[in-house]
Amino acid sequence: MHTALQSADSTISPQAQLDALLHAAGFTPLDSTGWIRVTGSDRVRWLNGMVTNAIQPLAPGQGCYNFVLNAQGRIQGDLTAFNDLDALVLKTDRDQIPALLAHLDHFIIMDDVELEDITDQFAGFSVSGPQAAKMIESIGLPTASLSPIHKQLATWRDYSVVLLQEYSPLVPRFELWSDPASIGQIGAALIGAGALPVSTNAIDTRLRILSGTPRYGTDIRNTATAHDLPQETAQTRALHFTKGCYLGQEIVERIHSRGSVHRTFTGFQLTGALPTPGTILTAGSDAKSVGELTSVAAIPLPAGTIQLALGYIRREAMSVNTQARNLPLQYPGGTATPIALPFPIS
Repeated sequence: MHTALQSADSTISPQAQLDALLHAAGFTPLDSTGWIRVTGSDRVRWLNGMVTNAIQPLAPGQGCYNFVLNAQGRIQGDLTAFNDLDALVLKTDRDQIPALLAHLDHFIIMDDVELEDITDQFAGFSVSGPQAAKMIESIGLPTASLSPIHKQLATWRDYSVVLLQEYSPLVPRFELWSDPASIGQIGAALIGAGALPVSTNAIDTRLRILSGTPRYGTDIRNTATAHDLPQETAQTRALHFTKGCYLGQEIVERIHSRGSVHRTFTGFQLTGALPTPGTILTAGSDAKSVGELTSVAAIPLPAGTIQLALGYIRREAMSVNTQARNLPLQYPGGTATPIALPFPIS
């Protein structure tokens, strides 16, 4: 899909791009986002039984973040579902669309439900940062009635625009969607209002790691060697424990009733050489494996560059007894310290 949107100028430094996201507003195309439209009279009941969050209570325009599980409770994908009155629309990564369609379609038995990949009908961009709402308002688009995971239809000049506020724990993040032929003009107006074009790496790596938000396929895995469970990801915002039955619920409820999983997703501050994703964390003289880093970045902040990572750690490695023994978490060339995210930005 060609969006005709301006990407970051290669002359704009990574620090300037990140500074725009943290203190002003940064603009970037959303070429990796995909959409599925769900129609049919059984769509709400059916989807409520397929995902981990509650679909039935959603008011028009409201959305919620979800995991899609298999019968063993392992994560098969993630998506945000929105109520569009006459349909449900599912927002996810474009790369997840084929697998999600195949998985979901398998469970349409006697239901009046149809799935359609509508990704190519839309083009969009994000505007993120403390000044994002002000800049969007300055070109004549309303944001005051939006809240996180909520969308609304608006008109800009003669163009229909879908405004969306996404989950973003560090700085406000808005998305604007329209048809591919029109989106470039809307984007140009936002850049004219002061939004700085930033790279997808600035959003998908640096800002995401600062925010502590995992990404499916990177931090949330479904591979031959890693099959993550919902509670291991620490994304309780994706789970609803009283909505009724859904695929994989038995495992999720069993973990919930027992109170914990053996490992958890967290942030790390790194000292030493910058490792690669997939690096194993060890502790103690016997170098026992206690965790793994899934996302890693050197992040240029005004006070200096910091090295942060996202990943998993076994709970016993974060216990009071382990910390009292002063057993550092190590990787080849450095140490990792678990920290709470989002990272405090001044």
